[in-house]
Amino acid sequence: MKTFFQFLLYLVIAVLVIVLGVILGAEASWYFAWLVGTVMIVLISAAGGALLDAQEEEKNRNPG
Repeated sequence: MKTFFQFLLYLVIAVLVIVLGVILGAEASWYFAWLVGTVMIVLISAAGGALLDAQEEEKNRNPG
């Protein structure tokens, strides 16, 4: 059931993005690129933070 609700959420987001693209017209690609770029920066930063935490935890576990 959880998977169904995730699918439904992503479907609603996709429909909203498409409607927003139709409303914005020619400028939609710029906003889409900005949105995707912002999301990618946040995800890469979060992954970097998680890797840093894992490295520090490993260093503290094996001080040598």
